[in-house]
Amino acid sequence: MNVSGAFLFLINTLFDIYISIVLARFILQMVRADFYNPVSQFIVKATNPLLFPLRRIVPGFGGLDIASLILFVALIIIKLVVYIYVFHAFPPLGPLQMLILTLMSMANTIINFFLFVIFVAAILSWVAAAGGGYNPIADILHQIAEPVLAPARKVIPPMGGLDISPMLVMILLIFIKQLFGLSHVP
Repeated sequence: MNVSGAFLFLINTLFDIYISIVLARFILQMVRADFYNPVSQFIVKATNPLLFPLRRIVPGFGGLDIASLILFVALIIIKLVVYIYVFHAFPPLGPLQMLILTLMSMANTIINFFLFVIFVAAILSWVAAAGGGYNPIADILHQIAEPVLAPARKVIPPMGGLDISPMLVMILLIFIKQLFGLSHVP
């Protein structure tokens, strides 16, 4: 029985879900997404308990929600500290090694977030095209993915009604993960 591994999986999953929600809040404000969307409302309500106190200390800057960004980084650092000192998944690290691991973990989380968003948005676009109608999840995912997909559409425009820009961007993101060795970073 692998109790430590099971708890490590559970804690990692819970951290990753909440970190992704905080990242989504930051990105939603960056892309100026519809905050009346039910998905946006969920994200706001899920992140407000930790962001309200932080916003009293850290103001926004240039339209960016710096408090969300700081919370994102802090949660990743806490997750790594739990990995290192509670579960001994890594040997103790020096400050420079911890900084590098934090930056790699941030990059991995952002890439995984966009891979998930683009994949689900592409699938939902097929379902929405078949069923018609408004889907708030598809709408918000499209608003998040569009700034990443737009440059790829300039390189390869939709052909015959088929948009392969999601596939091109996903291949590029996976290539970046492989190139920098981010696949095994927590």
